[in-house]
Formats: sequence, C-alpha cells, structure tokens
Amino acid sequence: MSWLPSRARSTKWQSTDNVLTTHSYALIGQSGEQLAVGLPSTPEGNIMIHRSIVFASMAILASVHANANAQRRQDSQVLDRFSVWIGGYRSDNDVELNVADSSGSFRSGDVNLSRFESTLPRVRAEFLFGDYQGLAFDYYGFDHSRDFVLDRSFGYGGQNFSANALAHSKLALDVGNVAYRRWIGDETTVFGIGLGVSYYQIDISAQAEATINGEPVNGKAAYKDHAFAPLLQLGWRHAFSNQFRTYLDVSGIRKWKGPLQGHILNASLGVEWFPWQNVGIGAEYSANRIKLNADRERYSADADFKLRGPSAYLRLRF
Repeated sequence: MSWLPSRARSTKWQSTDNVLTTHSYALIGQSGEQLAVGLPSTPEGNIMIHRSIVFASMAILASVHANANAQRRQDSQVLDRFSVWIGGYRSDNDVELNVADSSGSFRSGDVNLSRFESTLPRVRAEFLFGDYQGLAFDYYGFDHSRDFVLDRSFGYGGQNFSANALAHSKLALDVGNVAYRRWIGDETTVFGIGLGVSYYQIDISAQAEATINGEPVNGKAAYKDHAFAPLLQLGWRHAFSNQFRTYLDVSGIRKWKGPLQGHILNASLGVEWFPWQNVGIGAEYSANRIKLNADRERYSADADFKLRGPSAYLRLRF
C-alpha cells in the first residue's frame, strides 16, 4: 500500500513547563482510508518531516515507474525479453565456382553445380536489455560435395584440354552474425535497425581427372579462409495476438578490402504461433545471395551462391 501526504494542521499542547506545537499529517491510502501522524514542530522535527516527504515521494515515483515498465513489458505482444529459434533451412541452391592456382597449372573455369537442395542448420537468439533495444545472434552453415562430369575444357600444366573429365567439388560456408538492435513502435507493431559484425568462413576445393592420349591427367586446387565484415539489419514485427505474430528481416554484409571480399544479402518473411506461453513453432521463407572473391598467394577462388527456400523452427520465448 502506498500513502500520499494530505494537508497538515497545527495543534498546540499547553503544559506547566512549555508549549509544544505538533503538525498532524493525514496520509491517504489507495483505498481512501486516512492515517493521522503527528510530529513535533521543532527544528529537528521539521527536518524529519521534510525528509519523510522526500523519501515517500521518491518511493512513490520509483514504484509508479517500475509498475509502468512492468505493465509495458506485459502489454507488449511483439517483443520478448529472450527469444530462441532452433531449426533448419531447406534451401534450393544454385552455385557457381571458379578455382585456380597462382602458377596457372590448374584452372577449373566457371563450374556451375546446377540446382540442388540441401538442409542447412540455423540457430538464432535475441534478448532485450531495455524495453526496445537488445542484441541479436544468428548462425547458419552450408556444406556440399559433388561428383560430376565436366562437359567443357579445363586447364592443366599451362594447356587447355577438351575432354570429358571426372570432377569433384567441395564447398563449405559458415556465417555468424551479432548485432545491436533498436526498435521503435508500440505493443503490437515495431520497426527496427541493427548494426553489428559478421564472421564468415569459406572452404572450396576442386579436382578433375581425365585421360588424354592414353595418359592420366589430373589437377587440384583448394582454398580456405575467413573474414569479418560490417553488418546492417532492418526489421519489422507485428503481433495479431499474443499467440500469432509475423515478421520481416533484411540484412546486408559488405567486405571491400582484404583477401576474402564480397557481399552477403538476406531477406526473410516468417510467421510464429505459440500454442503455449513459452513454446511455439515458426515458419519462414528466405532468399540469400552470397558472392565472395578469395585471392591468396597460391590460390584464388570465386563463389556465387543463390539460396532460397522455407525454414521451420522450434520457438522459445521468455
């Protein structure tokens, strides 16, 4: 129960020795009841009165502010104090590779791996350290190996050979993001911007074997590297109710300098349903464009990814 000071009145008490003046204060409770408190009107008593009023006012303001924050967090249907996404990304992939060594003894040329499907693990987490600001984490990985027959010429030993070569390629990519996000909006709709850093690692290898004039010919090149790059994120969230929500996320990564350059673009549209307060499911459709150029002393490589497809998540919120 909180109390608010009402008007004060003075009362004099007459005795044979002296006159003592007291101030009576009526404290009014939230339900309307009053409590009279008397304090002596002395210098020490006046100081006590003033301090009591100040401390009571501070306590009341702190209580009102805390209750307002708690009510706002309780009323917010679109942002959670802590959120986790755990699931997989079923992507339809279109990938082109070009791998070569610096001596020119092996050049794969532009190798189109054609379209294929794969399931990528994906984990995301977000938490708020204020009502409308927080941190966001995201990770996904890509790993694909394939054997195929080249229907075009390839370079080996400084010469070009036209032959049906048996080729093997391996491509792995890991991307991890962390960003600070700031949201603007109300209890059901918010818009956000995020700034952060992205870590990505690429592992490319290509090998080709052929028989030319009765002699086996083979060539191999590999490249592995990692880099950090600045990250920009834009987001939108809307809650139809406390159980059903939708969102849109767009992000971009750009690396201009260094041995591993390029850009990564992503757009995702998703919905979430929470049949229970803390546990739900999510569905999402994403499109990614990843274009990287790697240049080292011994090898160089280019990779162009086009990934698109649905995702499914187990959703946790607290």
